[in-house]
Amino acid sequence: MPFRSIVRELKEIGEGISNMYRRGGEAKHVHRHGKSHIAPECSLPPPPSSSSSSSSSSSWQSRWANLPPELLLDIIQRLEASETSWPARRALVACASVCKLWREITKDVVKTPEQCGFITFPISLKQPGPRDSPIQCFIRRERMTSTYCLYLGLSPALSGDMSKLLLAAKKIRRATCTEFIISLVSDDFSWASNTYVGKLRSNFLGTKFTILDGEPAHETSLPLNCKLQQRVHLKQVLPNKVAAAANYKVATVSYELNVLRTRGPRRMRCMMHLIPIFAIQEGGNAPTPLKFTTNYLNDHASTTTEHASTTTPDSKGKKPEVVEFDSTGTANTPESIQRAREPLVLKNKAPRWHEQLQCWCLNFKGRVTVASVKNFQLVAAAEPCQNVSAAEQEKVILQFGKIGKDIFTMDYRYPLSAFQAFAICLSSFDTKPACE
Repeated sequence: MPFRSIVRELKEIGEGISNMYRRGGEAKHVHRHGKSHIAPECSLPPPPSSSSSSSSSSSWQSRWANLPPELLLDIIQRLEASETSWPARRALVACASVCKLWREITKDVVKTPEQCGFITFPISLKQPGPRDSPIQCFIRRERMTSTYCLYLGLSPALSGDMSKLLLAAKKIRRATCTEFIISLVSDDFSWASNTYVGKLRSNFLGTKFTILDGEPAHETSLPLNCKLQQRVHLKQVLPNKVAAAANYKVATVSYELNVLRTRGPRRMRCMMHLIPIFAIQEGGNAPTPLKFTTNYLNDHASTTTEHASTTTPDSKGKKPEVVEFDSTGTANTPESIQRAREPLVLKNKAPRWHEQLQCWCLNFKGRVTVASVKNFQLVAAAEPCQNVSAAEQEKVILQFGKIGKDIFTMDYRYPLSAFQAFAICLSSFDTKPACE
């Protein structure tokens, strides 16, 4: 069979899967352009056009599921090499949705963004970006709905309708803080949804923000002085069933108070609690999750409740419990290793004053065209004892800036992930009267 015919049929499979989810009601949301979703690891039901008989269902699946692994590997490798941009890269998502064998081979072929520079699956949003060149995205702000959408692409003018939606956030103002709920889709920001990714929470003054992840981190790669805070909310959903929603503190963004009310850009620092400083040293690696924790909340609800009741008892059960997990101790750790595993700290790059333009300037390399107090570039803030090269400290890890009305660019690179970079940029949208 010609390669183009195989690719054409794979795309038809992807369209059939999306139609199946739209009509079958397995997902709450309709399929929309830019949304990528990997089906659960089980056999897929027949497409809508086929009959409901078991014989037709098995024959439709066996047509592709019984393909020889060697041939399948060659097909997916050629597909991965040829489809390097969205929406054509959607064919790889369709391959991973056929069956478990296709899923495993596709996951082995498709590399992480750090290795290939492409975003393919939803887990790619939690993985570090490439080391050599940044992944270029843009954020569109909707003032009426207080939503912020992150798209993959240079700008709306260049990408148009071909822009790939990566993440969406909704701003919610509360009495003592502001929260940004981050989701994989732009029309569901519920904690109970499987599209929930995490959130950003501010303090009362808007000077300190906490990035909370909905997925637990891999404790083997945590900095030594890091603590995971798990907030457990228990509520009765169905009789004899308990749902637990957990959030894990992964980073803190702080803005310096402007007590003297002097003119100038904001000064910010980001402490990445789950990224050690050795990740940017020579030969270092950042934590890279390979998959989402399947059914973590359901399987972990009973043990989490037990830990919460023993550490912070609450007889009435009205307030959520906070459980802290300490990583391995530091008593017997050499001082050099302990310094290397300290959390990475980012700071905004200091701009220079331009006399002719009478404004503060940074070199965004053409990616930012409108002056704004929200614009920033983040670089590593390392101590001399941490053995980080000068070139690495000058490298811009994240830059964010305005290019038009309610349109902003966001370029990120290793060791940040798209989720972490997006959450940091969201902190710039909140009102900060004490910092300006």
